[in-house]
Amino acid sequence: MTNEWEEFTAYTGQPVYEAKDKHDRAFMRRITLEMLDDFSGFGRVFTVIARGYLFHDKDGNLLPGNPYDRVEYARNALCAWCSVPDKKKSSVPPVDFSNLSADFPELVDLDGKGWFYRHEKKVFDFIRRNPDLVNKHMRDNLPGISNGFTKVWRKRVKQFQTPLYSTTTKGAWTLRFDAVLADALEAGPLRTEEYVLPQSVTDMLDGFDYSDVPRYAVEDVLKYYYANLTDDTPWVVLPVVNFDAYYGNTNFGRKWLSKLPKEIILREIFNRGISRIKIIA
Repeated sequence: MTNEWEEFTAYTGQPVYEAKDKHDRAFMRRITLEMLDDFSGFGRVFTVIARGYLFHDKDGNLLPGNPYDRVEYARNALCAWCSVPDKKKSSVPPVDFSNLSADFPELVDLDGKGWFYRHEKKVFDFIRRNPDLVNKHMRDNLPGISNGFTKVWRKRVKQFQTPLYSTTTKGAWTLRFDAVLADALEAGPLRTEEYVLPQSVTDMLDGFDYSDVPRYAVEDVLKYYYANLTDDTPWVVLPVVNFDAYYGNTNFGRKWLSKLPKEIILREIFNRGISRIKIIA
């Protein structure tokens, strides 16, 4: 979770739709079926994508110049990623961004099929065609999530484009590209390698019982905390849904989160896909 460039490439690279067994969810990339159901976790997805196009070239190298000059470019990248085909091109605001395919061929094609639109269609198709390689939860929940998905996503793409200072209540609580871009500029370049815990912290962890939660999950939370800690607050927002996507299942949010050692981690209640933590040890 702390190698953000790796996360960026998971959202923008070419997925391979195959699995070794029911426990292998590599074909989902960093998008879980639950995220496709309620669209939680997309704040982080968009922010990582925006930071990639604001600060880096295609190989991950830092770009020269002022990132504020690339805000419109990064916004177009988000639009391309979210693009939904619209043959009549009649949607207001638009949802089909096939006009951006020359600038972002990795994110949208000439038919207006954006990276996410293509991905979710292929994920749904993979689950239907390979019932022996996916678990019962996926098979049972697929019809309810896939039916009408394009219509719902098209509505979301419109909402994402709501101006930040819109005076209308429509979309007042929705995720907006403008807010994402502001967060991305503040966060800065993507981290291109994993954060390594200090030896003093790993030594401290030796004294705890890990029968209820894997030690690697505790270490990952601590890595994320220290890697994202800022000077103005001891609290760090923990993107629980995105941790689930990182692990390829929902164990973190449903089983492990509540069992993180309270002697080390002070945690606020999990809500809307996120929690907030503070290290107290």
